[in-house]
Amino acid sequence: MDFKDYDIGPHYDEMFAAPGVPRPGAQLLVDKIMSLGMEEIQSRQQAAEQAFYDLGITFTVYGNDEGTERIFPFDIIPRIIEAADWNRLELGLKQRIEALNLFIDDIYHDQKIIRDGVVPGDVIFTAEGYFEECLGIDPPGGVWCHITGTDLVRDDKGVFHVLEDNLRSPSGVSYVMANRQILKRTFPQVFAAAGIRPVEDYPAHLLQTLHDVAPNRNANPTCALLTPGIYNSAYYEHSYLAQQTGIELVEGRDLVVRKGVVYMRTTKGLKPVEVIYRRVGEDFLDPTVFRPDSLLGVPGIMDAYRRGNVTLVNAPGTGVADDKVVYAYVPEIIKYYLGQEAIIPNVPTYLCWRDEDRAYVLDHLDELVVKAANESGGYGMLVGPHSTREEQTDFAERIKARPRNYIAQPTVKLSRVPVIVDGGFEGRHVDLRPYVLYGGEIRVIPGGLTRVALKKGSLVVNSSQGGGSKDTWVLAR
Repeated sequence: MDFKDYDIGPHYDEMFAAPGVPRPGAQLLVDKIMSLGMEEIQSRQQAAEQAFYDLGITFTVYGNDEGTERIFPFDIIPRIIEAADWNRLELGLKQRIEALNLFIDDIYHDQKIIRDGVVPGDVIFTAEGYFEECLGIDPPGGVWCHITGTDLVRDDKGVFHVLEDNLRSPSGVSYVMANRQILKRTFPQVFAAAGIRPVEDYPAHLLQTLHDVAPNRNANPTCALLTPGIYNSAYYEHSYLAQQTGIELVEGRDLVVRKGVVYMRTTKGLKPVEVIYRRVGEDFLDPTVFRPDSLLGVPGIMDAYRRGNVTLVNAPGTGVADDKVVYAYVPEIIKYYLGQEAIIPNVPTYLCWRDEDRAYVLDHLDELVVKAANESGGYGMLVGPHSTREEQTDFAERIKARPRNYIAQPTVKLSRVPVIVDGGFEGRHVDLRPYVLYGGEIRVIPGGLTRVALKKGSLVVNSSQGGGSKDTWVLAR
């Protein structure tokens, strides 16, 4: 099997610098693939898919008539990132998380950045992720965003940009580890020879992060992962991370607050819990503070948190920094708090609440990608070049009705990587979600979740919209 018919097209291809010319870091892998027949490649692909089934690695699709549980579509040809590219990304991600954490802390305390006119107060106070209930809270170590998934895209020049920040409860890291586990079996010799940086130690780093932010510097805190339950779309990941880190997996009904202290119900009675990795959104976290009809949260947990008796990871209120309108200000946020230029640039962004920007967007809907400020998963989005006139008209009305809720960006010509299609290889567009942990220090896990748009020509990589994933190989040298 070879790549003689593989068309890199006008896009930036991450495996080939030119037709038939692999990039230096991909040469070993290309040589191995070319030494195998098509039958063998397809056999390994099928074995990988079966392994996902056997391991129970699934996600839930709601409202689908064909069944809700699916494996995450997976392509065995890995995405390779050169060491020099990764080193720059790592520096840029650390810079970004440090600045965003300072921003969140400022927003819930002195709000200097608003007073100094860098970010408008209206933008902050109308963000769905902003909660007045978090004003004045001091999380241990001043850390708010303990776990971040930052979405990156590479353009047609090979330059990485930040597409969006995910600081509430970013998902997908379990697939990173599952992908790696399966790829090491698929190409063991190439993996051993290529010098790939590990991701398997993520659970150990996650556990250390939880310990680092425990109240009163408790060296051996009891930690738990709070899940909405088995019907949540990411429940596989919740149970996987709890098992891998050795922490407790709990639902709201398993916890109780007594005199400002959070306890876990056990067969031996109540046991104090000091750190909670929450995968429950703020709205449902504490019915005495947020939604009173919530059955998923823990009454009184915010009081315990405010008293400093429990650490919530991520801290409630972090979502103010991943609002897509606030995203547009992150370069200014970095400069304001750190006095530095952003190492990883944003994608240029139009803010529809600005009259001039809105007028431009409405006149160019067929060219732009329009996004709702607080939607995720590929929903609430218009991809202009692939949209119909009816869809453009619909979005124009949405923008006019709620201009604060929409941004627009040029259609980025996403980089591509080969995937196996009908007995050969075709290029498909990808993005990248690296995971960043912040406890005692900021740590970036090498690689992350490469999501791939499996539909030909599609730019939408979300699994709920027909996307899949690849293992991400970061070269050590």
